[in-house]
Amino acid sequence: ESTSPVGTTEKMANLIFNKRPELKDKIFIAYCPERVLPGNVLHELVHNDRIIGGIDEASTEKARDFYMGFVLGALHSTNSRTAEMCKLTENSSRDVQIAFANELSMICDKAGIDVWELIALANKHPRVKILNPGCGVGGHCIAVDPYFLTAAFPEEAHIIGEARRINNYKTLWCVEKIRNTIQGYQLDKGRSPIVALLGLSFKPNIDDLRESPALKIASIMTKDTKIEFLVSEPNIISHSRFTITETNEACKRADIIVFLVGHSAFRDLSIGDEKIQLDFCGIRR
Repeated sequence: ESTSPVGTTEKMANLIFNKRPELKDKIFIAYCPERVLPGNVLHELVHNDRIIGGIDEASTEKARDFYMGFVLGALHSTNSRTAEMCKLTENSSRDVQIAFANELSMICDKAGIDVWELIALANKHPRVKILNPGCGVGGHCIAVDPYFLTAAFPEEAHIIGEARRINNYKTLWCVEKIRNTIQGYQLDKGRSPIVALLGLSFKPNIDDLRESPALKIASIMTKDTKIEFLVSEPNIISHSRFTITETNEACKRADIIVFLVGHSAFRDLSIGDEKIQLDFCGIRR
């Protein structure tokens, strides 16, 4: 089920059968890409459609029989190579769509346009569905899987590779935006601000920090020991690097509040007008 380069299942089958030819037609090998969302794994494991790609027709049928025991979604048969590419395609497609939103957010910032209003208006078109921007892309799938394609097909995977660069750059763009805001505060107030960084996980309402752009931003920013940073992540109790500050306490003490992840807990916070807010995830809209 784990993401693999195209052709991996066939290679594994060849390794096994070259060593143990008597196992041919006795064991059956298929690739069936995982399709679950962190925070809702068990429901999606049962209800999502699945792709079943065997190294041969018999393997596909054996795998179908296995998944029919617990999957209520439809089972779609194909070969292992296509199933492997399907997994990479799904996550690369998401990465490209997010890259468009992130690039649009940077254009709008420079043009003085509210990107959230713009996207809401553009999505009124019946054939347009722009995703919401953020401070990058994280997680163990979308931020990683496109590299399988760019590595294997460097001359062909141009859009996929550029999407990865855009999404990685958006994280650094957010860092510069925070730094510029801090410098502006220092010039205006004659003192350094206290800065609250809200959110560390790679997506809203979960505790998963893998490949998180918010975590990267917090790691970069807190290297500046001349500024007091308050890090808040309501979905975890502690962290090996950061002292986790309760969200309301962080907002109360901070002069600048930076929303890195759109946790539901951040939506209804009471924050005075005297506070500077940087909302990279649209949670305060």
